[in-house]
Amino acid sequence: MMIPFIDLKREHAEISEEINHAIQGVLKSGWFILGEQVKGFEEEFSRYIGTKYATGVNSGSDALYLALQALGIGKGDEVITVSHTFVSTADAIVRNGAKPVFVDIDADTYCIDVAKIEERITKRTRALLPVHLYGHPADMEPITDIARRHRLFVIEDACQAHGAEYKGKKVGSIGDIGCFSFYPVKNLGAYGDGGVVLTNDQALATKLRMLGNCGQSQKYYHDFVGVNSRLDEIQAAILRVKLHHLEEWNERRREIARFYDELLRDSGIALPLEKDYAKHVYHLYVIRHKNREKLQKRLLDDGIQTLIHYPIPVHLQRAYRTLGYGKGDLPVTEKCAGEVLSLPIFTELKNEEVEYVAQSLREVVSR
Repeated sequence: MMIPFIDLKREHAEISEEINHAIQGVLKSGWFILGEQVKGFEEEFSRYIGTKYATGVNSGSDALYLALQALGIGKGDEVITVSHTFVSTADAIVRNGAKPVFVDIDADTYCIDVAKIEERITKRTRALLPVHLYGHPADMEPITDIARRHRLFVIEDACQAHGAEYKGKKVGSIGDIGCFSFYPVKNLGAYGDGGVVLTNDQALATKLRMLGNCGQSQKYYHDFVGVNSRLDEIQAAILRVKLHHLEEWNERRREIARFYDELLRDSGIALPLEKDYAKHVYHLYVIRHKNREKLQKRLLDDGIQTLIHYPIPVHLQRAYRTLGYGKGDLPVTEKCAGEVLSLPIFTELKNEEVEYVAQSLREVVSR
């Protein structure tokens, strides 16, 4: 049996008629940038998440970059975040001229350890940037409490958490700004790059829209220097189709995760947890084992593809050496980075395939 890590062809086969109809509608309209599809998707996605305003942008990376810029964060400022994340989280801070300050993670959720945030706050700190990693929400209540006490902004990196919930509220709606990516492999993925920025603040929403459209208040009137970062009509049309399936798809991911949990219980492998406050949407199903490389090799020998998210923490990347971090500075982050392994999980994954993965894993760890 050959099991891919993800199979987007299976997903497309399920919804191809809807997708083709949506794309043909855009082609027939002759309108490809900032049209009715983008407007419609922004309205539908903001309503789904529970915010007043949404601005479609080119990618999740740009969503984070523009969010920080809209808040006026720049040179001399510090933003507290995590190192166990995709590098775009930190890149967005640096691209704005600010400095990322890394906090260690909670080993159960892989999200920011809220108990360690306040010790890293200085007079230069302007914002907290928690990441809802792998589809599990960060613990937002203490994060927002800390932000309120210290008068800091909260930007949610929800790029891996479409539909995840914290105490009944969808992530991306809790902080000052929420950022999402629609990279194709995400729970809600486009057929190319795409992203969105969400907020309940009208003035912020207006500034975000202008920043992503070359600083224009109206055509050819540029109030400040912006960038060209817009969600295009075809991607918006595709996302509108897929948004209607998202809750069903997330429930299937949760079902697969529960099946993995059942099959791998008492195997000696550390399994993902779901905190009482959380609704995990399992963008990734991440296990942990001290012999991760051995597991990965044996699974590949059995025809099972796996990936590692993420093998080198951001604070140890060559690009971030100037920040002065070294090995041992974030011990939980570094330990997890050396042990995590992401198993196949996607909506169309069959139960017998899940069983095969679990059986192969059990055989490897028992040898």
